Amino acid sequence: MFTIDAHLDLSMNALEWNRDLRQPAHAIRAREKGMTDKPDRANGTVALPELRKGNTGLVVATQIARFVAPDNPLPGWFSPEQAWAQTQGQLAWYKAMEQAGEMKMITGLKELQEHIARWKNSTDTSKLPVGYILSLEGADSIVNLDYLHTAYNNGLRALGPAHYGPGRYANGTDATGHLNDMGKALIKEMQQLNMILDATHLCDDAFWDAMDIFSGNVWASHNNCRALVNHNRQFSDEQLKELIKRKAVIGAAFDAWMLVPNWVRQQSTPKEMQCNLDKVIDHIDHICQLAGNTLHVGIGSDLDGAFGTEQCPYDIDTIADFASIPAQLARRGYTPQDIENIMHGNWLRFLERAWG
Repeated sequence: MFTIDAHLDLSMNALEWNRDLRQPAHAIRAREKGMTDKPDRANGTVALPELRKGNTGLVVATQIARFVAPDNPLPGWFSPEQAWAQTQGQLAWYKAMEQAGEMKMITGLKELQEHIARWKNSTDTSKLPVGYILSLEGADSIVNLDYLHTAYNNGLRALGPAHYGPGRYANGTDATGHLNDMGKALIKEMQQLNMILDATHLCDDAFWDAMDIFSGNVWASHNNCRALVNHNRQFSDEQLKELIKRKAVIGAAFDAWMLVPNWVRQQSTPKEMQCNLDKVIDHIDHICQLAGNTLHVGIGSDLDGAFGTEQCPYDIDTIADFASIPAQLARRGYTPQDIENIMHGNWLRFLERAWG
């Protein structure tokens, strides 16, 4: 089934992990054998051939670069301008993939409809460009609002104001605090540009501030349920209900620590924690039960978002294994229409409404 994945850090993997994503995932792993600079070396799951093999023809692909103040222990860049330059390098990689015929930027409704039709009508998708909608994860690199307009003109269509820790515009995972004045101005300007607000990673205070200020199109590209795994990275039922009321779609994330309780990073293993795709479906099902339908959930895997097979469902070897999800949903009682909604229909309708 045609699939949309609403969160993949492709350019980060290409530039910071030095992965040639045109190569098959197993070839990338082989080249990384013996490397120890990052904990997920030789465990990657995402590459362009695997996306095509699994019929994932459209993704939301990120730019990401954090600014860190002197007292911030997280990794990142020491000035917003450096962070901006990093995102521009990432954009250059996406453009190079377009030049090579590997990817296709989607910025509006006409391009979206043409791209979906091309994939759905093709008998051989192995050579088709993977479509991507450009998103910025964390707004630190937006030096000021003039840069937001530049980013929009360069194709940016979605933005999550926060990532981990304290941010220049909003605080994110493991931080607290309301939106500052810059954050409020950013969100208002995003609405003027008809940009999609990605609520993922917003801390609770900033989430509710954003919901009060922003009346445009909002999604949560990669977020799971606090009711199942109690951590501030997840959304509470109250937050999920607010997103459902706003006609949002929430993308199920495949990071193991977000799927099962009591995961210990770099110690737990997916098999010992019984972390498989059925646990992903538990989070999908929880959102469907809150909504009373299957219209507000999709896939936002975050695969290879600084983790690989060591920290994702054990029945995922590569992202091509998304092809097994429809059958697993069917075994849980989901109808063919429900499954289509989850695999691509909800994201597609969201985009058609946002851009229509």
